[in-house]
Formats: sequence, C-alpha cells, structure tokens
Amino acid sequence: MAASLSLLCGGLTMTSTATLTAAAPVSSPMASSPTTRGARRNGDGKITQNKKLSATMLHERKRRKRLSPLVVHAAASAVPLARSRTTRDSSPPNIYLEVLKTAREKFTQEISFQSKDKDISLARALLYIAAEDEAYMAFNREIDVHSFRHERTDSFVPSDAQEWDSLETMPLAHKNLSEWLHELDAIAREVEAELVSRDIGCHLVSVLEAVNLVLFQSRGFKRSTVLVDSKCSYLHSVLSSGCGSVPPDKMIAPLTAILLSIIYIEVCRRLCLTIVGSRVGEDFLIWPQTRNPEELFKVTTGHNLFAIVNGRCVEDPRSKASDVNSSSLLGLDIATNRDIIGIALANLIRLHWKRASRTNHGLMLTSPLRPVHDANEKHSVMDGSNFHLLRPQDLRLAIMASERLLILQPHNWALRRDHGMMLYYNREYSSAVQELSICMAFAPQDEAEVLEPFVEKLHLLRLESSWDSLGHTGRVTVP
Repeated sequence: MAASLSLLCGGLTMTSTATLTAAAPVSSPMASSPTTRGARRNGDGKITQNKKLSATMLHERKRRKRLSPLVVHAAASAVPLARSRTTRDSSPPNIYLEVLKTAREKFTQEISFQSKDKDISLARALLYIAAEDEAYMAFNREIDVHSFRHERTDSFVPSDAQEWDSLETMPLAHKNLSEWLHELDAIAREVEAELVSRDIGCHLVSVLEAVNLVLFQSRGFKRSTVLVDSKCSYLHSVLSSGCGSVPPDKMIAPLTAILLSIIYIEVCRRLCLTIVGSRVGEDFLIWPQTRNPEELFKVTTGHNLFAIVNGRCVEDPRSKASDVNSSSLLGLDIATNRDIIGIALANLIRLHWKRASRTNHGLMLTSPLRPVHDANEKHSVMDGSNFHLLRPQDLRLAIMASERLLILQPHNWALRRDHGMMLYYNREYSSAVQELSICMAFAPQDEAEVLEPFVEKLHLLRLESSWDSLGHTGRVTVP
C-alpha cells in the first residue's frame, strides 16, 4: 500500500508540475525550454546564461515544496477512486482461482491413501473444503461487481476483495486457517482450565463431563439431525458462532451431528483422549475408546454420558440409536477419518442440491432416469429446451462436494451416477456422458440397463449443444 501511494504521489507531483509549467505563457519554441528560460543571445548568435537563472531555479524549487503537501493530500484522496477504476477496468482477482486450485490440492493431499488414516486431520480437511467453497462464492461476487461497474460507470459498488495473497492467509469469517485450528486449541485449554478449577483428575468420566460443560454450556453448541442452514455445515462457521460464552436462552443454531462429532473428536484429541464413532441408521454416534463401556451408560443427573454426548437420538424410540447399549456398542463398525469426511461431504451434497432445486418440489437427481419413452412423466422429458430452473451457484457447490467425495470413493457407482446427473442438470453434457459411462462399468446390471438409454440420448444432447455452439441453426431431434 505504501509503495502504491508513493508511486501515485510521484505521478501526481509530476502531473502538477507539468501542468504549472504548461500553463505559463510561451512566446517561442526557445522560451519553452528549461535550459533556455531567461537566456539571451550575444553578438555571435550564441546563447549565454542570464545571471538571474540561479535565482529563478531556486524560486521554482521553493514553489514546488509549497505545493507538496497539497499534492500528497490529493494523492491520498484519489486512492479510493484509483482503486475503484482499477477494479472496474481490470478482471476480477485471480487470487480466488488460485485458492480454488490450492485448496483442492491440499484437500487431496490430506486425505491421500498414501497417508495413514490416523494421520489425517479432520479439522484441516474440513477447513480446506470451506476455503474452496468460500473462494468460489467470493469469485462470483467479484464477477457481479465487475460486471455492474462496466454497466454503471457512474456508480461505485464496494468490492469484497481482501488484502491477502494465499490460501493460508485467506480470511474465513475474519480468521485464517491456522487461527481456526488455534480456536480448537483454545477450546481444549478451556476444558483443562475447568478440570483444574474443580480439582478433578484425568478420569475418563471427569474429562468427558468437562468437555460437555465447555461445548454445550459455555460455547452453546447443540446437536441436530436436520440440515437447515449451510452455515451449520462448515467448520469455521460453527466455531465462529460458538465463540465465547453463550447464555442458555441464546443458544446457537443447531449443527449437524457429524460436524459436532468432528469438533468433539478434535478437542478430545488435543486432550490425548481418543474418541471413535459409527454411523447408526441416520445418526452418527461417538464415544471414548474404552474397555469399560458400562460407565458410559450409567445415569447421572437424569442422563447417561452416552446420551449427553450424542443427543436425544439415543433416547428416541423411533431412532436406531436408541437400541445401542454397552453390549452392542463394541459390535459397531468404527468409522475411519476418511469415512467421517465422506459423511460431511455427503451432507454438503444433499444440502446444496436441496437449495439448488428449491423451486422444483420433488425433483430428484435420478428423476430423468425414469423411462425416457414415457411422455406422461413430468421429469422424464429428455429435451435440452425443457430444463428445470436450478440455482447455478448451489448446483456448482453440490458438484464440487461430489468431486471431493469421488476422490475418497472412486469406485462408488451410485455416487458417480449422482455426480453425472448433476453435470447433466448443469448442462455439462460431455462430462456427464463420461461420468455416467464410467458408472455403467461399475453398476449392477439392472442399474446399467436403466442408464444405457439415458446416456444414448445424452449423446444426442451433446451433439445438439456442439451444433449450436458452432452457430448452426435448427436442432437435432431427440426421438
């Protein structure tokens, strides 16, 4: 900023001086030259310096010094205008595109199958996901601002551009990635302080009680199985809303079970306490790794520890989680870190698809796979001109989450089918054909038979799209 201001000040100084010089009356070409100002010719026609030249130059220097404060003030006042013009006349910041690429690369490295599962950081992986999505949305906002400024040159539209230059320094709710990791460290220190203040040892039950106190009372977190808000699906947003002490009557919005479980796991890991988890029906349950699970189900203050950690689902007779007890707990399949990240990504896909298709009640990803020859099916019409209106940004966010999940589960044919269908809805026909063709190689025979006629007709839509892009008229008829 200082360098830019200095350069701008210098430019304005030169402009002001040049203007003052140009404003002076000029009687002849000779008079306009600084080296001949105040000069006279002798008898031989040669130029000789006037004795008053030194005094004139000194006077000019003094006048420039008197102008300097005004020039500097003008430069400072012009910075916002110059910045606005620069943004208006240039393309949106490429830093967002760099962050998109870097965040995906970092996420891929974090969950790489070359690494041991225990070495994967759940928090870091989820922050990379959040950074990529936030960079995409920020880039879209900058595109909108850039376009509006070109349309309305007489108006000023504030930009969201930040003074950062990398993924590591990119702000997510006013904190960068390292600072959000430190926030988890801070929660762990609060638990330690609680244990010290109550003079409690490191017994398993005592530690869990202290963690519950900090997370659910001091921080105000609460668990929900319903996806109601995208802010409840990103780690930094949840941590941001749970910063500081929260009164009981002002609890933060419910967060998904998987995200609360990740926070619980990460905090306990910093306390050298291993927490494991498993999917049970539609719920994700967590508990400490222990050889004595009976103590988790002992009722204290009306609830047992297992219920306090996992919420009401374990006490709801309609939930499969209510069947879990100290005996069946040891028989559950323990989720790996990759599994947990996969569940979080699946939640994002569902959330963004629901938001993208909000105006199309009942529309499912697989709706177009119904018999394409049945003209009575509303969602089965295979025609590029009869498309459902979907929110493009939410649809792209769902596709991005699906891409990451495919990195974790490349052989999941159902996931690849859904990914291909989202590409179809986004009118990326070539990519949709490729994904669905791969899916057919992994899918059961009956599913492949459903996909085959759809992919054939998708080929025709791709040809029609290519035909239109070449400027041809008419259309390719899809039988």
